[in-house]
Order: sequence, then C-alpha cells, then structure tokens
Amino acid sequence: MHKALAATLMVGVLALIGPTSRSASCPPTKATQSGESDKKAILQVISDMQDAWNRGDFGGYMQGFKNPDVVFVSGGRFQRGWQGTLDHYIRDYGASAESRGTLKFHDIQVEVLSADAAQLISQYELIRPQHPQYGINTRLMRKVAGRWVIALNHVSSSETPPPN
Repeated sequence: MHKALAATLMVGVLALIGPTSRSASCPPTKATQSGESDKKAILQVISDMQDAWNRGDFGGYMQGFKNPDVVFVSGGRFQRGWQGTLDHYIRDYGASAESRGTLKFHDIQVEVLSADAAQLISQYELIRPQHPQYGINTRLMRKVAGRWVIALNHVSSSETPPPN
C-alpha cells in the first residue's frame, strides 16, 4: 500500500513541476529572449554614456539618467536630480579633457528584475593625471517610455586602484 501511495504522489509531483522545469535543450522562452534583449539595451546605454563622457559630451552622458528625478548618491551625499548631477559634472570635471579624464566601465553585471526594472553593478575607472578614481557603481535601471535609464545611481570610489 505504501509503495502504491508513494508512486501516486511521485507521479502527482512530477505532473506539477514537469511543465515548469526546463532542460538545457529546450528553446529559450519569450521571457528569456526579452531579458537578453533588455540586457543588451542596458549595456548599450552604458556604452553610449562612456563614449559621451570620453568625448566631453556631458549632455550625452546624462541621457543615460532618468530625467528629472534621478537619485544620485556619492561621497555620502545625495546629488540634486538630473540638472544638479549635470551641473556637478560640468563644474567638477568639465574644465578640460585632462580634468575630465578617460572613463571606462567594466565587469558589468545586469540582472533584469521585471519588465521595467533591472539592477546593474559595475566597476569603473576614471583615469586622469590628478585624482584618478576607481570604484563601483550600483544602479537601478528603469524602463521609461520604452527606454532604459538609470533611476538610482550609487557610486563608491577611491583614488587607489583595486588590488589585482
């Protein structure tokens, strides 16, 4: 009797979980394809921002941020929205190509959380003669009007390169 009950339970459990489990040989679902498409779009936003910074286009760099209400946290302080962040970049980095430096994002990890939200964590380097910066960005990405933007940006930085 116990063997028959165990077999019946096993068949029931397999019937419940079977349709929801996927083996590696199953084709990707629409959700998986959408997630990969979203990751690619997010990585393009970050690449475009890096390129804009390196050519001195702070307006172009800021296109990656939610406007007007991005939350930007750095150095233990909140930056004041999109315009305040742009003003900060122009004031503190915009005097010359040398003061702006060369920006590089790397080791980028993106996790799509929902159809309109993702988490991005990356390392960055801002190479310049005076006050180079090395650090980590933690970002909440939101899809607004079909476009991925940074809604929350938290930066942790140091002038000392990380150990290898």
